[in-house]
Amino acid sequence: LNNQLKYFFPCKRWLAVDEDDGQLARELVPVDEAFMKKGDDDDEEDSETTLGLEQKAMSTTYTMRIKTGDKKYAGTDANVFMIMYGTKDDTGTIKLEASKTHKNKFERGMVDEFTVEAVDIGPLKKLRVGHDNCGGGSAGWFLDWVEIDAPSLGRKLHFPCGRWLDKGEDDGAIVRDLFPNSLQTELYTPFVPYEIKTFTSDVFAAGTDADVFIVLYGRDAVCTQQKSLCVNKRERRMYFERGAEDMFIVELEDVGDVIEKIRIGHDNRGVNPGWHLDRVEIRRLLRKGKGSETVIFPCECWLAKSEDDGETVRELVPSDIITEKLSRDGNLKVTEVEVEDALETHTYTVSVTTGDVYGAGTDANVFLTIYGDQGDTGERKLRKSETNSNKFERGSVDKFTIEAVDLGQVFRIKMRHDNSMMSADWYLDQVEVFDVDTEEVYLFLCERWLSRKREDRRIERVFYVKGYEGVRESSKKKNTAVTVKSVDNNMNKKKVELPIIPYHITICTGLERDASTTSRAYVIIIGANHTQTQRLWLDLPGERKGFEAGSLESFQCHGSDVGEIKKVELGHDGATPESCWLVDELSVAVPTKGVKYIFACKCWLAKDRGDGLTARVFSVLDAEAISISQQIIYEVTVVTGDVQDAGTDTLIFMSVFGANGSTEEMLLQKNEDRFERGQEDTFNMEIDDVAPLRKMRLRIDGSGSRPDWFLDQVVLRNLATEEVSVFTYEEWLSRTRGPKRTTMCEMAAVVDEELMVELTTYIVQVKTSDSSGAGTDANVWIIVFGENGDTGELALKESQRSNKFERKQVDTFRFTDILSMGELSKVRVWHDNSGPAAGWHLEYIDVKDEILDKTFRFPCDRWLAKNVDDGQIMRELACANNDYLDLGEKTKYEICVTTGDTETKESAWIALEGRKGRSKEFAMENSSKKKRFLRGNVDRFEFSSKNLGDIAGICLGHTPKDGKKVKGEVFWRVEEVVVTERELGNKYIFSCNALIPLSPKREDFSTFECTKAIESFASKARSLVPVKYEIIVITGDEKGAGTDANVFITIYGSNGDSGRRQLRQKFRNLFEREQTDRFLLEMLDM
Repeated sequence: LNNQLKYFFPCKRWLAVDEDDGQLARELVPVDEAFMKKGDDDDEEDSETTLGLEQKAMSTTYTMRIKTGDKKYAGTDANVFMIMYGTKDDTGTIKLEASKTHKNKFERGMVDEFTVEAVDIGPLKKLRVGHDNCGGGSAGWFLDWVEIDAPSLGRKLHFPCGRWLDKGEDDGAIVRDLFPNSLQTELYTPFVPYEIKTFTSDVFAAGTDADVFIVLYGRDAVCTQQKSLCVNKRERRMYFERGAEDMFIVELEDVGDVIEKIRIGHDNRGVNPGWHLDRVEIRRLLRKGKGSETVIFPCECWLAKSEDDGETVRELVPSDIITEKLSRDGNLKVTEVEVEDALETHTYTVSVTTGDVYGAGTDANVFLTIYGDQGDTGERKLRKSETNSNKFERGSVDKFTIEAVDLGQVFRIKMRHDNSMMSADWYLDQVEVFDVDTEEVYLFLCERWLSRKREDRRIERVFYVKGYEGVRESSKKKNTAVTVKSVDNNMNKKKVELPIIPYHITICTGLERDASTTSRAYVIIIGANHTQTQRLWLDLPGERKGFEAGSLESFQCHGSDVGEIKKVELGHDGATPESCWLVDELSVAVPTKGVKYIFACKCWLAKDRGDGLTARVFSVLDAEAISISQQIIYEVTVVTGDVQDAGTDTLIFMSVFGANGSTEEMLLQKNEDRFERGQEDTFNMEIDDVAPLRKMRLRIDGSGSRPDWFLDQVVLRNLATEEVSVFTYEEWLSRTRGPKRTTMCEMAAVVDEELMVELTTYIVQVKTSDSSGAGTDANVWIIVFGENGDTGELALKESQRSNKFERKQVDTFRFTDILSMGELSKVRVWHDNSGPAAGWHLEYIDVKDEILDKTFRFPCDRWLAKNVDDGQIMRELACANNDYLDLGEKTKYEICVTTGDTETKESAWIALEGRKGRSKEFAMENSSKKKRFLRGNVDRFEFSSKNLGDIAGICLGHTPKDGKKVKGEVFWRVEEVVVTERELGNKYIFSCNALIPLSPKREDFSTFECTKAIESFASKARSLVPVKYEIIVITGDEKGAGTDANVFITIYGSNGDSGRRQLRQKFRNLFEREQTDRFLLEMLDM
């Protein structure tokens, strides 16, 4: 009263359960007097200015979802209330009367939604929920959780409960305090309030009861979600009457300063759903200063199936913008401007071609969305074809016209059908979008099934325009303005950008009662010096949720490279007693480091079991560490040819062969839309470290709805060394197409335009022994192994003799156009035991490589027979050419030393520690004539020594040259030392990266262990001696544990694999319950 200030608290809203948002209490905020007077001068009508937008902006709207548990008698008829506590204030008691989702609230297993508005209570810290215990016997209530979403703050909080509010259950409390679970908090870009007014025209039957929705678009195709203006049937009946002006205040994503267009439409439901819309006005508050801006979107047409062009969706562009601003003198200043550069409406002609294959046509309803760089059309139903009365029939082209606001450059489309009617499966060949206004044509090559029965059983697909080079999003990542990130306590620590590497995680859940959980689990991998990955969430694929008791689940995550792992934290986001979880074992494998840790956890992660923790940190010191094969990350680019039907959904397997071995077959993941016509697909793969690469083998298994594939080329880029290898094929992989009719191909690597492997012809000569019954009529196969991998299976079919493999006979087979294996190491030979007297006594095999002009002999002199010798019908034969390499006592060692950023003028010495002994010290002299150990240089030295075997370590000394005295401290940084044994060519790499101090004393030196040993091909070939492996198989003691099936085994080692061997014995029933079976298999050393 002292300074005569007047405060206005407008409300102008219902306090009623069955009106507005159903609240019986409102918090009012003061507004400026100028806004209150705004309507007074004009006629009476306008004085009803609503200040809902201003009030909305000053208050916070909370959308509350309350889940009643799915238990017997969980629901309640009592009156439920809630108090929200923020850091500044609380809301007071809120009665939860009007659920937006259900007439009968809080019933078993249901989620009820409520809206609450509160003013300035600060961030929520707790929630009090209770009821008044009325409603007779059904007052008890089992509350599962409460979720509170505050779009204007950009956060969604999850309050777990999982307890009874019941006088006769649990602890008898009917009021509980709930706290937000920080792991389930979602943050996103805050929403802003929009006041949306719709003006329904004053014409006959203009009104509608349909569900009206709206989408707003800003610049650069930023758009809001699709928002229904009415929440339920009651509101739909109230609004959108003939001649009505309806106002909605909604919170949506912020699309920026300019609204370029809106899309408004309805679902065409209800009685007389046709709607004649006059215009839409959207009012927003100004970002700076007090005031607002209203954008007017004229429509003046029908959204009705039965009127005009039958469309129920319209895109509108702004015509005028009205700005109301509060000036310094307290008056309201109103300006109106016409929108000059509004986007134009374009007409798009869409031609849809159905494929010419059996069963290609569909009678389902088809929907199309077109995306351009300025926005999208929203989903449009392709109703009336201009060319055919029966749409989407085999081999036909259907034309449709779509009106939309200028999309700019069109780059992708989404096609889907609703799988209705009898034959819903549809083979879509191509779609052509023609912009009538700019006369630009956009072609989309589809060639895919939209079917619940074929391919990957999807009826919705995204296609990119032909020749598209941008980033393709998989449909798993949706493109909206909302980015969800969960709150992490470590978010604000200083960020050091660490490289991202893959981690493979497997979790074994225990078998006890209640061991399973439906919570989301996570791991955090912790290294030295507080480096750690972000939370790596372990989400199961598809619709599956949670970890079943006794299950073994595997995940591949990508996180920061924390160096040497010290600890691993495992936890989950469950906070209720129900969400307990018994973890039996956790394993973390790091392929790029070649190590795997196995943690025997055997503990509960639960609020009400054990020590009540839902997260635990395990130390690597308590884990079992296993070496696994080290892998390198390659960027793989697969190019599919641009010919008709080139794409495939078959399974594609790749193996890579290098100078240091070969990889196993790896499946190339289809991921919905890879390996399609004219596409380049790039993805990262972990591949065994076999570089330098020599060749690649690709195989398809011929499964799927489109088993043929036209492969152009594959490019592998080593992300560590940036070395690029190109493998080119340019032909069909197919049993029915192309000249080769093959499902497997081999391609030589091309590195820096140099071919790594040449094509050759192999001449294979097979000598059957001169002994009784030596011949066979069985089918015989071989695989030849050499320094460039193996040849794959070669069937010994066409010999110049009609009767092959007879006693004392030599059979010759020619194999043309095979990639040369270089020097050969072994041959695997086997037969299928078919025909009478299938046993075969093989003397030797000769393999001649025509390009090398060299013959390799593989002696055998054994039976391949089930009833003679050891009963094996597969043998591995070592190459006899490699035997003559008799290793002498003495050998030569080449030593390459790389100096780092600290050079030295002094001398050095090195000693090698081998498995067979230690060398003497070799001096590495530095002189003024020949300067050594300069910064960044590599210096070579050669020494003779006795053969030391495998080199395990080195000693490095740094000594003054010519025995001078040392003044002060002098250091020399050694990056790496590579020791090569010259006779066999084995390499030993020592990554030192250490400063070595200068010292005249002989006992001052630094020692280093070997970080990587590369065995040469000659050394591997020499070590291929026959070895007998005993395989002991113990069958478990469970009912039905035994089997009568044939059992096969493949053994893998550093020298390759054994091939598939059958475990068999004569006259014995194998693999019975609680039985131990022993087998002897002879093969070349693995």
